[in-house]
Amino acid sequence: MGWQYLFPAAELCRDPYARLPVRHHLHEKTIQRAVQAAVRKAGIAQPASCHTLRHCFATHLLEDGYDIRTVQELLGHADLKTTMIYTHVMAKGANGVHSPLDREGGLSGSQAMPRADASVQKW
Repeated sequence: MGWQYLFPAAELCRDPYARLPVRHHLHEKTIQRAVQAAVRKAGIAQPASCHTLRHCFATHLLEDGYDIRTVQELLGHADLKTTMIYTHVMAKGANGVHSPLDREGGLSGSQAMPRADASVQKW
C-alpha cells in the first residue's frame, strides 16, 4: 500500500519540474478570517486572534512546567527575552502552587491537602 492510498489528493498536486507531490499552504488571511468567524460564532466578546491562540499555547506550556527553552524553540523566538514575556501571566504567588498529591492518582478524600481555592467548585 503506497502513500497515494493515504493521500489521494497528492496525485492532483505535483511539482511541475520534479514531479514530486507537493503540499499547498493556506494564506494567512484565510486562517485569520476563520478564527474571527469562530470567535463571532462562539459569541466571545473579548478580542481574539491567531496571536491570542499562540499566546495561550505558550502560557499553558509554561504553566504545565515545560522548560522555557523548549517554548522558545516551539515559538521560533531568536531571543529568550521575547519568550520571557509569557512568564508575566504566570505570577500567581503562593496560591498558584498546587501539591502533586492533589492531582489524579494522588491522595483523595480526607487525605488530600486543602488548597487555597478548595472552596471554589469547578465544573
